[in-house]
Amino acid sequence: MGFMHKQFFRAGLTLLLAFWLGFGSFCPPAVALSEEQKLVTEVWRIVNRTYLDETFNHQNWSNVRQKVLAQPLKDNQTTYKVIQGMLSSLDDPFTRFLDPEQYRSLQVNTSGELTGVGLQIALDQQGKLEVVAPIAGSPAEKAGIRARDRIIKIEGVSTEKLSLDEAATKMRGPIGSVVTLVIDRDLEGEKEIQLVRDRIALNPVIAQLHYSPQKMPIGYLRLTQFNANAAMELAHAISSLEKKGAAAYILDLRNNPGGLLQAGIEIARMWLAKGTIVYTVNRQGIQGSFEAFGPPLTNDPLVILVNQGSASASEILAGALQDNHRAQLVGETTFGKGLIQSLFELSDGSGLAVTIAKYETPNHRDINKLGIQPDKVVPTTAITRDQIGTEADVQYQAAVELLTKGKVVAGAA
Repeated sequence: MGFMHKQFFRAGLTLLLAFWLGFGSFCPPAVALSEEQKLVTEVWRIVNRTYLDETFNHQNWSNVRQKVLAQPLKDNQTTYKVIQGMLSSLDDPFTRFLDPEQYRSLQVNTSGELTGVGLQIALDQQGKLEVVAPIAGSPAEKAGIRARDRIIKIEGVSTEKLSLDEAATKMRGPIGSVVTLVIDRDLEGEKEIQLVRDRIALNPVIAQLHYSPQKMPIGYLRLTQFNANAAMELAHAISSLEKKGAAAYILDLRNNPGGLLQAGIEIARMWLAKGTIVYTVNRQGIQGSFEAFGPPLTNDPLVILVNQGSASASEILAGALQDNHRAQLVGETTFGKGLIQSLFELSDGSGLAVTIAKYETPNHRDINKLGIQPDKVVPTTAITRDQIGTEADVQYQAAVELLTKGKVVAGAA
């Protein structure tokens, strides 16, 4: 396929399947390049064309390539390290190289088929490994790991110098095997936790028909991840709840770390008759947008539950429905991940993630590192998994109260 590359657009952990054709014009060198030099040049070209910061962290990107190609590149491992060094000069933890094994693992991740502990992770502003959210039903969630916990060690190895992909690889493994983590939590200190790896459930939708104290039938939808099945499963759930007589909805995005961008857009369209869902802005300041074109699956009133573990595609969906006055948000300020990465497959089976754009909500809010403020702030309280969406869940109860008092406007027909 020549220089055709599979490309995945990702908001934080968020990916959109597409294709990248070619790299633009490039003058061939006078001397034939080795395979290792070709790989370096391949990476350099992609970054040169697509990277969000056109100053490349205030450096001459052409000089960076020349210096790298002047180094001896004797084998793949040496080349990989040199590429990692080249990318580190951008000072962007989200723009990174993935060796073939890491790239395959990430492809598995985008499909939602995970074998491991079920943690979505990110680097905080100090570069420390942080939990975005545990996946519902995963070993990590059952062990009590929470959003914002810091992972200090994995199997006795400090995470201080590990990349996101290296950390994720260390936590993945065969079903039934054990991995030991050291977690640091605010006000509680460090704690060692042993987890038994397992297969993570693929269906990210939990759907139930609840009744308010006033006997209003409320469709409760909990979306745990925007994987490849999310839009289809949620559409089926809404259809089923409509037939059962749901008169209002609560969409629970708490601790949802994101996933496929396209899934987030499709789900936004299920609730909107019209309007912009999200804007994307590249380094030239050129805006793209995704629109709703109706009809929605339901016009019933909607409240969305969010917290600091709601990230990426969750924030795109919540921001779209809040700005379009389709839903009210209840809970806590969201995570604040407003950058888009694109994942390129390289010629030797390795991969390259590049920050190519940022996104803005329909009202042109840039939420990166800021998050989205809910319409009604309700702090999180410690509850068990079985108490989510019950009387013990104060955020859920606040959403029910808004719906039953008629303070949430239904969608336009």
